Amino acid sequence: MNKPEILAPAGNLEKLKTAIEFGADAVYLGGSKLNLRAFADNFSTEELKEGIDFVHAHGKRLYVTLNVFPHNEDLDGLEEYLKELYEAKVDAIIVSDPGIIMTAREVVPELEIHLSTQANNVNWKSAIFWHKQGVKRIVLARELSLKEIKEMRQNLPESCEIEAFVHGSMCISYSGRCLLSNYMTGRDSNRGQCAQPCRYKYSLVEEKRPGQYFPVLEDEKGTYIMNSKDMCMIEHIPDLVTAGITSFKIEGRMKSSYYVASVVKAYREALDAYYENPSSYKFNPKWMDYLMKPSHRVYCTGFYYGEDNKQVYESSAYIRNYDVAGMVIDYNKETKTATIEQKNKIFAGDKVEVLRPHEDNVEIEIKELKNKKGEVIDSTPVAQMIYTIKSDEVLEKGNMIIKEK
Repeated sequence: MNKPEILAPAGNLEKLKTAIEFGADAVYLGGSKLNLRAFADNFSTEELKEGIDFVHAHGKRLYVTLNVFPHNEDLDGLEEYLKELYEAKVDAIIVSDPGIIMTAREVVPELEIHLSTQANNVNWKSAIFWHKQGVKRIVLARELSLKEIKEMRQNLPESCEIEAFVHGSMCISYSGRCLLSNYMTGRDSNRGQCAQPCRYKYSLVEEKRPGQYFPVLEDEKGTYIMNSKDMCMIEHIPDLVTAGITSFKIEGRMKSSYYVASVVKAYREALDAYYENPSSYKFNPKWMDYLMKPSHRVYCTGFYYGEDNKQVYESSAYIRNYDVAGMVIDYNKETKTATIEQKNKIFAGDKVEVLRPHEDNVEIEIKELKNKKGEVIDSTPVAQMIYTIKSDEVLEKGNMIIKEK
């Protein structure tokens, strides 16, 4: 039984490095064109090359998304861009449009192709069709149950891989095709500019009674008839493995480095623990604890166990209980001093948690706080400053200092 890949989002170079350092087997990201996260940082050509070098130096893989539904003008320069990606040694491209797939097969026939979830693949016959067009991996539609995924695996050739989302936000148009944003705001969600109108507050208005707003389902915060919970399958690793999924995909190119680190760490530890001894595997509550701290919506299991677990809920608000106070950039064992790049304000005397890639999180107290000049301070006054703290606990570069709000 081949071990599934943990595939993490990389919204920028910092998040890419965080994902790899915290245990991802592969990352996916948007380049300079044709990806569905127009408002993410995305990668310039130079950043992409640096990211590829970093990922490959760690023996991992990198995929680039070209998953928009392109209009005619979007096709300008497509051939040159595909050649650029191939020459940069990306491991695969993630594509939804047949025209882009055809072009890739013509100009870079050796470049691996993955079919995006945007293509709405919900059955094994369609998967075989795409596989015959040169697609190596099918990213499944989110609407599929575990039973359906198992059936797909049983009917597909071994050469056809399957990838499924296991964690993160769910669009109300679960496999992606949505016209609501385009209609209401002129921003095309199918070309990377979604305004997320499904998260808006709505009321019902009858044509002959303008100005009268009738609630559909309302609490004290409003009406959210299209708002989805977040997916979380951390408690169901054995089911995901036995379903035959090749790659466990984590959503979140627009989310923080803290989110990436925590989610990757949780799924890495859970998957490794399962493979260490499948017969005696037990879920560890600390993995859910990792996932509860970064910003998230209420969790559900999507369609994996059917459609009756109430994926729509009555709030658009995120749960945000913790912030990243800083990132460790150096530690001096002799002086027991850690140098921190600030992300959020912190005070002397604060008790904080250290998020580490390969060990359990640990709590420390900020007993001494100094600015870059070495002066003792009570708090960090300006974002993005450098400061130092005393810590008997050995901290490593890349560790995150997490503070409860």
